[in-house]
Amino acid sequence: MFQRNCVDAFVASWRARGFSPVTIDNDIGLLERTLTALGRPAWEVTAEDIDRVVGSLAVAGRAPSTRREYVQIFKGFHWFLQVRKAAEIEAVFGVKLVCPVDEFNASRHVGDDSPALVQPPTPERVREFFEFMKARIVTARKYGPAARDYALFRTLYHAGLRSEEAALLDLPDVHFDRGPFGKLHVRFGKGDARVRSGSARMRCDVRARPTTMSVAWI
Repeated sequence: MFQRNCVDAFVASWRARGFSPVTIDNDIGLLERTLTALGRPAWEVTAEDIDRVVGSLAVAGRAPSTRREYVQIFKGFHWFLQVRKAAEIEAVFGVKLVCPVDEFNASRHVGDDSPALVQPPTPERVREFFEFMKARIVTARKYGPAARDYALFRTLYHAGLRSEEAALLDLPDVHFDRGPFGKLHVRFGKGDARVRSGSARMRCDVRARPTTMSVAWI
């Protein structure tokens, strides 16, 4: 019952931040499946439990992206417990919250989908690409899709986001009014949610997990 109340409070925090109903419904289902697979209250979950669940997903042939989603939704919920419920959990259950997701189980199971190494594009090639994308906005039949594509690729490049991380961004994650450059709140970041370096024009500021980063680009 206590964990159910915690899940309800976690979901209420999504609604308070304005996440779309579709995003909330999908994330609720994913969180419930993850907690069911772990088979114990979140504050009792160990690193070995994470290994067991993500390893079983791998054996069952589930895609690396699916395994990553299980880990990330649990990390988000556990971080919520640490911020909102840590004192109550310690008082009632005698457990001090420590996140069981670490660099070993996260990288071993979830990071195995790294593609083969490819030579990165040169700075000149990158400049040519963005000049092409910007020029395309002027000549495109529909402004919206062309401007969207330009903004998406700029965000990927300057914020250092992976494609899946960018795809999981929602409107409430973009804060143009915070700081001199605005902020992106990356709720589903790979690994331990540290900011990855992008261009020299990016200013990053990590306040708490999940990642919050400041980005400026033109």
